Amino acid sequence: MRMVLLSILVHDGYMRTNVTLDDDVHQLASHYAAAKGITLGAAIGELIRKAEAAPPSPPDIRRSSSGLAMFPPSGQVLTSKMVKEAESAFE
Repeated sequence: MRMVLLSILVHDGYMRTNVTLDDDVHQLASHYAAAKGITLGAAIGELIRKAEAAPPSPPDIRRSSSGLAMFPPSGQVLTSKMVKEAESAFE
């Protein structure tokens, strides 16, 4: 992990922010900044703006063999016990 100090121009002055980046993210952002000839802070800001402007992914709607809409697999199983506990919280 790397601590990066970003200086960002805000209206009439600079705002300084410390950000901790994973080594692979730091390396990617550094390469991106070097390739574009901009600072690391400007590169991170540009990448965040691009990600924010990207169109959202369409929902992953799956259907059972009977046509019922299902949640995509998440690796967790929702049990009847969990449903009963949630219902009892509203009683």
